[in-house]
Amino acid sequence: MTKPLYTLAEILAATGGTSDLDPALPINSVSIDSRELGPDALFVAIKGDRFDGHDFVDTALANGAAAALVSRGEGPGRIVVEDALGGLRDLARAARARSGAIVVGVTGSVGKTTTKEAIRVVLEAAGPTHASIKSFNNHWGVPLMLARLPQAAEFGVFEMGMSAPDEIRPLSQLVRPQIAVITTVAPAHFEAFGSLEGIARAKAEIFEGLLPGGTAVLNADHGQIELLRDAARAAGVAHIVTYGESAGADWHISAITGDAETARATISHGTARFDLALNVPGRHMLANATAALAVAHIAGVERAVALQALAGFGAQAGRGQRLLLGPKDKPLLLIDESYNANTASMTAALAVFAAQVAPGGRKMVVLGDMLELGPQSAELHASLADAVRASGADRVYLVGPAMAALAAALGAGQVAAHAGTAREMAEIVRNDLAYGDAVMVKGSNGVGLAGLIETIRGQFGSN
Repeated sequence: MTKPLYTLAEILAATGGTSDLDPALPINSVSIDSRELGPDALFVAIKGDRFDGHDFVDTALANGAAAALVSRGEGPGRIVVEDALGGLRDLARAARARSGAIVVGVTGSVGKTTTKEAIRVVLEAAGPTHASIKSFNNHWGVPLMLARLPQAAEFGVFEMGMSAPDEIRPLSQLVRPQIAVITTVAPAHFEAFGSLEGIARAKAEIFEGLLPGGTAVLNADHGQIELLRDAARAAGVAHIVTYGESAGADWHISAITGDAETARATISHGTARFDLALNVPGRHMLANATAALAVAHIAGVERAVALQALAGFGAQAGRGQRLLLGPKDKPLLLIDESYNANTASMTAALAVFAAQVAPGGRKMVVLGDMLELGPQSAELHASLADAVRASGADRVYLVGPAMAALAAALGAGQVAAHAGTAREMAEIVRNDLAYGDAVMVKGSNGVGLAGLIETIRGQFGSN
């Protein structure tokens, strides 16, 4: 008989909660959404910015939840604790304490979700692996993902995000990774940090949860690498490993080639030199994959296993996913970069789009505001002008008030349309697009360009 994720008795011991349920009750999944419940689910009634999970406890139990972790309310099926989110953190700590897995924590201004996925892919090829889903990387997402960690997992991969100082530290101290990865430091959330140095110091908080003897894996291709090295040493990190195109990187990337659909490079590590081939474009994707190779090596995964796993690695929805819609002889190519944006990721995505050839029509880009850039927002938006021109886009569509700076930098006649909202732009773009075109959509998640993606998919259909 398969051992459950938890018994009720284990949950009570971890959280200090009280319940009249059977202590032997099996719990095999943990959820905070009453609409998405796994088998034998524990529903955790956390209070968010817009919703209070306590309003959905009865619905969750009616939908099949085995129990609900609550901080108020009466009735059958409940486990009562002082604070539901605190109870979830307690459960996460218990999951981590009993685990024998090699655990990896990932953060960074750009590429953390894609790098997390690349690491998951290579570790999964070597053994049972548990990883964060989507971008569940904040104060509730990390404990939720950690609480789901099966005791039998050999590897765990957890993404950690931030929008202000002192947010990464408690997440890393909860996850307690043996390997901490920082993908890069770039302008993002400038409102909260004011400088790249401030962003780097906040990212370096991940070292404070690294287990003794652990390893920091750092992208060397940015100006804050020495600050990160110093912070790692100050935190007592035992091993520091670097990767990137910079001379002296421990995992050195060179001889980069590629086209609109692939990327290749030579990787040098110690005395070894070997080829890395990806079925996804972009030198930034090569960097993400090289981080995964470094992690795999530290975790004891054979290089051949990792390389083979990465050969099938692809971009995820909202992060460069390529979709061919409509007829095979003349499809619409949709490149979905709608999840996030800052100057580094915008420039990287536009560089990839420059190599893209439209299946039989025009090249178009839809670019939305890069949010939370503070006083430098106008300057940073305007700085994208050269990358937009170099992308070869025949038509440029801009969404959001901050994009006015880029419109001005591009000059009259260079912008096909500028709309205040994604909804307004959806109507414009759906009437302008045609089969054979290639269109890339990119902007910060808060702009709502995912809705535009769905509009395009709905109109043009998917093979």
